Amino acid sequence: MAQLKVQQLKSTIGCKANQRETIRSLGLKRIGDVVVKEDRPEIRGMVHTVRHLVTVEEVE
Repeated sequence: MAQLKVQQLKSTIGCKANQRETIRSLGLKRIGDVVVKEDRPEIRGMVHTVRHLVTVEEVE
């Protein structure tokens, strides 16, 4: 199954609380952190919520 590589590019300072919580639940803690997650609808929705703070790549 395909996977998504998610990297945090911007800080969560000044963001809404739900966006901060979404970043944390993705497993990101600081700028530059990278996580690899399964490509599932739940993860896609979380990434969509914080799309202005992260970059996403599809990994095989």
